[in-house]
Amino acid sequence: MTETIGTEATTDHGRLAGKVAVITGAGSGIGKVAAELFAAEGAAVVCADVAASAVEVVAATITAAGGRAVAAATDVTDEAQVAAMVAAAVDNFGGLHAIFNSAGIFPADDGGLLDTPLATWDTVMAVNLKGLWLCCRAAVPAMLDSGGGSVVNVASFVALMGAATAQVAYTASKGGVLAFTRELAVEYGRQGIRANSICPGPIDTPLLAELMSDPARRQRRLVHIPMGRLGRPEEIARAALFLASDESSFVTGSSLVVDGGITAAYVTPE
Repeated sequence: MTETIGTEATTDHGRLAGKVAVITGAGSGIGKVAAELFAAEGAAVVCADVAASAVEVVAATITAAGGRAVAAATDVTDEAQVAAMVAAAVDNFGGLHAIFNSAGIFPADDGGLLDTPLATWDTVMAVNLKGLWLCCRAAVPAMLDSGGGSVVNVASFVALMGAATAQVAYTASKGGVLAFTRELAVEYGRQGIRANSICPGPIDTPLLAELMSDPARRQRRLVHIPMGRLGRPEEIARAALFLASDESSFVTGSSLVVDGGITAAYVTPE
C-alpha cells in the first residue's frame, strides 16, 4: 500500500534538485536520515520500509518541512511489493533517478559457522542480498526510462575483513552486495546507470544498540576504531548523497569505505 503525502510541495535547489529517489529501510536509522537529507537536497523521495507506520511518519515529517514524499510499506523480499514501491516513484513523481538500498537485518543469533541456525542464514540472505537484488531489478528499468540514474547499496566493512566476533550470515550477505554491485556497474555503465556500494563501520543505530548495550562488548569493538567512536547515521547518509548526486558522475563500481579507519588499522591508539 502506498500513501501519497504532500506531492504539491516543490524544492528547486540542492544537489538532488529535480531527482526522484527511492530509499529502503527509511523507517529508522540510516535510511530515515537519508530520506530527510535527500528531500532537503531537492529530491522527491519514496520512503520504503516494512514498518508501514514508521515510514508514514518519516514522509509526513518531510512534507512538513516543505519537501515531497510518499510512504511505501515494502517488504524487500516480496517481488510484488518491490514493484509497487518503484511504481510509486513513477506514478507520483514521473520517474526514478536514484535508489539507496539501506534495508538490512542482523539477527542476534547470527553467529559463527557452526552455531548460526539455517533459518537465520536464509532470512539474512533473503533480506540483505535477495531483497537488494529485487530492488535493483525493479529500479533499473525505471531509471533507464528516466534517462539514467544512480544505485547506492549498503554493504559493510565486514565484507572487507574478518572478525573473531562472528556474524557469518551478515558478513557473507554483505560480501555478496559488493560483488553484485560491481557486476551491475559494469553491465549498465554505458546506459547511464552508475552503481556503487557504501561500506559503513559500526554506526550508532537501533540495529546496533542492543549489541552495544553491554559495556564489555562495546569496548571490544571500539578499541579497533582509530577514531575511537561509533559512526553517526548522518555520516553514512552524506556518503549516499554524494554517490546519488551528479557530484559523483564518474564514480561507478566503487566501494566507499566510511568506517572511522577500521580497515586501515593494524594497531590502534591506546
